[in-house]
Amino acid sequence: MKIVKLKHAPGLPFPTRRMKVVGGFAEEYLIPDDKRAEVLRKLYPFVPIPSLDTVMVDIHEDKKFKVRQFRVLRGADMDWLVSPYFPVSGGTVIDWWDPKGD
Repeated sequence: MKIVKLKHAPGLPFPTRRMKVVGGFAEEYLIPDDKRAEVLRKLYPFVPIPSLDTVMVDIHEDKKFKVRQFRVLRGADMDWLVSPYFPVSGGTVIDWWDPKGD
């Protein structure tokens, strides 16, 4: 078996900070407000892409948030679009729910 060493993804052009999360630490991008829509368009994996003012629910926390409150974490092979509550419960974009969609 061949072991493949992953190269770090190119990443976003923003500074990062270390953030405490359940189980350790993560590297969070510090995204300026005027770049948040652009980053959302780049990383949001579904269609349609919500507006920054759309209200979603983090299903792990059962708490509402505006999409503009998203966080982006630097990963080894890709960047992760996550809930503002990620440090507590680990919710990523796949855990966002539209409360009006039920």
